[in-house]
This record gives sequence, C-alpha cells and structure tokens, in this order.
Amino acid sequence: MTHVMNRRTLLAGTAALGLGATLAPASAQTALKGDRPIRIALLADFVNYDPHQFSSQNAIIMRNLYDTLIDYDDAGRPMPALAETFTIAPDNMSVTVVLRQGVTFHSGAPLTSADLDATLKKAADPKTGKNVFPTMAPVQDWTVVDDRTVRLNFKQKVPDRQITDLLQFMFVIAKDTTDSAETKVNGTGPFTVGERVLGQRLRLVANPKYWRANQPILKEAVFTIFSDNESAAAALESKAVDMIYGGGGRQAVRLRTAGFQLHQGHGQLVQVLRINTTKPPFDNAKFRQAFNYLIDRAAILRVGYAGLGEVTALPWAPANPAADRGYDRTYAFDIAKGQALLKESGLTAAQMNDWKMLVNGGDQDSVAISQVVQNSLKRAGIDVQLELKQGSEYVDALLGGKFNGTFGGVGNVQKFPTRITTNSIYRIINNPVLGNPNPHKDYVAAIERVNTAFGTADIKAAYDALNKAMVEASFGIATNTFDVFLTVAATNVGGFVKDADSLLVLRTVGFTS
Repeated sequence: MTHVMNRRTLLAGTAALGLGATLAPASAQTALKGDRPIRIALLADFVNYDPHQFSSQNAIIMRNLYDTLIDYDDAGRPMPALAETFTIAPDNMSVTVVLRQGVTFHSGAPLTSADLDATLKKAADPKTGKNVFPTMAPVQDWTVVDDRTVRLNFKQKVPDRQITDLLQFMFVIAKDTTDSAETKVNGTGPFTVGERVLGQRLRLVANPKYWRANQPILKEAVFTIFSDNESAAAALESKAVDMIYGGGGRQAVRLRTAGFQLHQGHGQLVQVLRINTTKPPFDNAKFRQAFNYLIDRAAILRVGYAGLGEVTALPWAPANPAADRGYDRTYAFDIAKGQALLKESGLTAAQMNDWKMLVNGGDQDSVAISQVVQNSLKRAGIDVQLELKQGSEYVDALLGGKFNGTFGGVGNVQKFPTRITTNSIYRIINNPVLGNPNPHKDYVAAIERVNTAFGTADIKAAYDALNKAMVEASFGIATNTFDVFLTVAATNVGGFVKDADSLLVLRTVGFTS
C-alpha cells in the first residue's frame, strides 16, 4: 500500500471489538433461533433493487442485500464493515480504503477494488448515482492502488464526518451488475432474493457465505405488502405476521400499549412540505415564505405521528450540528404573520388559490397531515384542493417535479449538514424538481460554504448562513421529525439493531422462543 497511515486510521484489529456495539448482546444472540421464517408486514412495495436509490421505498433491501464500507455504532463512531481500515490524510484531502479480505458477492466472486471502482463510477455519474450522487460532490477522483486498496481524492479539504458519512453511504455493488442494479441483485449482504411477486411479497434467503460470523441468524424472511396500517396491525395481533416495518406512528403507539415491542432507530426523518418554486404561485418568494408561519407543526405531529417526534422549522434532526431551535420560536404557527407575507406577495386571491396539493393517497399519515394544512390554510384565505395519487403514479409525480406542493420525508438529517442534498428537493445539481442549475443561488453557495468550512467560528457562520438561505428560499417547509421506519414486533422477536439510518437490519434478528 502506497499511502502512509496516520493517527486517524481505523484499524480492523481494535475496531472490530467496537463493531459489537451495534449488535445485540452476545448472550442474547446465542439464545436467538432462526429455524423458521420471520414474517414481516410492509405498507408499500420497494421500487427496485438499486441500493443507491436511497428512499423510504427501498429501505427494506439496502442492509439486507448489500453492505457498506463502514458502519456507525450506537455512539455514532465509525466502525469497519467492507472497509477493513480507512485512513483520512493529515491534510483532509484524501481517504484511503483497504477492503476486507475473504468477502464474496452472492455470485461467489471475491470483493476487490475493481468492484469499489465500478461502484464509485456509478455513484459519481449524475445519470446513475441517484441519491448517492450528491454525496460524491467533494470527490475529485480516485486511485486504485492495488486489489484491495482505493484512495479517494477530494477537491478541497473535507471534514472528517463528511468523509465517514460518504463511506457509510456507499453500498458496494459487484462490478458486473452496476449497470443492471435495478433488476439484478449481486451484493455482499446477509440475504439473497428467493422470490419476488410484484406488489405482493418478497422472500429473502440466508447467504450461506456471508462474511460476518454466525450471521444471519434467520434462514428466511418473508415480506408481505399490506394496503394500510389497520390490516397490518390486525395481522400482527392475530399472529399472521411477526412484525411490521414502516408502519404509522398512531398504530405503533396503540400496539405498544397493547404489549408489542416498538423499536426506533437513530435515523429520524424530517417531514417537509416540498414546494415546486418553478410553478406559480410558488415562483413568488413572499408567497412561499408565508408558509413558514401558516403550517401548524404541533397539530401535524399530533395528528400524523401520535406525538412521536419533535416540531422543527428547519430540516434537521436534533443531533445535526446545524440544528437551531431558535427557528422553531421565530417561525411558530401564526396566521397573522403569514397573512402579512401573503399581502406583500402582491398576488390576487385567485392566484393564491390556483394550485393543488399532491398527496400520497397510499399513506394515511400523509393524507392526515395534508388535511391539517388544508384547514389551516383555509383560515388564512387559501382554499387548496388535495390531489391524491398512489403507488408509482405518486412516485413519478414526486420525483418528476409534477406538483406544486407535497409532503415528503427527507433523510440523512442527523448527519453532516450537506448530506441534505441527497434528497431530491434539496439537491444542488440535477434537482428533478427545481431544475439544473438550481435557481436558489444563495442556498447553493451556503452548501458549498459548509463543505469548505474549518474552525469553530467559520463552521458556525456557515451553518447559520445555510439555515438563513433555506428559510429565505422556502422550497421546503420543515414541520417535524418522525420515524418512517418504525418497527413493531411480537415479544418473541429479538436482536434488533438501532441502525444509524433506521433501516431494517435482519442479520442479527431471530426468535427467542
């Protein structure tokens, strides 16, 4: 290896001990059984097999079919995964990754730097990188040093946490399937695909050559798609399924009260009213800004999520270093302040009412919170109609920018602030809603400033500038944190991992009886 290691090298020998922090206690694991399939209820089918399409719809597959370069433990510390070690250069201008030996893909081919090279090429291509593409923004290029070693070179100094977030986000795909990742699975993960019936079920089977010792515990996992929270809850209560993944907060709280387990990960999302600023009346800045005051965030949290979360006027989870609770007070629900901005917009009543709110009709929480907003807007003189679409029709409209406004959760909000750009509405390049180039220049500049800020004073100023730019642009009105990936399980299911992104991790899960 040609790169010199420094003090920030993550060593496999010492860090491997820390990896256990993300798992169930050893005594509990030995008692878990995997001799029968676990039956899991889902509220929506996944879109495709591509792990770079990091969305709530694809959450079930990511950590079960693929592994990333590193993981985070419960304390947020980076731990080795496919990367046996990684080394951040003293000048923060590069990171060198050494891949773990003895890892094979589902096809049986060994993991090598050629696979990471192909994965990075896919991630760096705006046509194929999808949600991972924005994370690659600081990367200038990379060098394949040898069969196990790759060095990523950055355009400028990059903060440590931004580097580890990039590695933690990089699901490695076999080099011969990067072009067909949507339809063909060839990962290093603990499970392979046994069967898929579109819109009905997915069956995963254990990978017999998985590189983590004694994992997965389960031999098989069967996912069944349910049309609504109530039918999924009824299946759990009647013992037709063993757990629900991705259910709503209200049902989760009720089931917890009834004696079932409720598990929440570290990766909260933030609910955001996504606004298409290219369409009238939202091409008017004052009209958009009024919505900062016209959203009853407390009511949305109560009605949509049974209080599981926190009100927030910025798109950050509390753990994000850019979080600033002062904005919650400044932009508290205030019809009068909102109406003042509506008046400043200069729009007529007819213009302010000439739009519809797109709603995911297949998600009961989205319908409920959209109705809350519909009612509060009516008090301000805006009579908006709800346009309900479901399934692929809704996803196509959401990702294609075919809407005026719509609610949608945004992720990676607990990590380095510029990871917000992995969400479609917050992308600074190839934004599918706002276009390319991104029309909100102050926001783009603020993102770049955060990426290059070093030193306490500069970093704080950069975060402040980003928050100010987001509120002034108002293409996304944050309302509350929430857990889109809630897990409710029967009492005889154990071994859950509190994943950094709240993704479903089945490799440590099994039955206690």
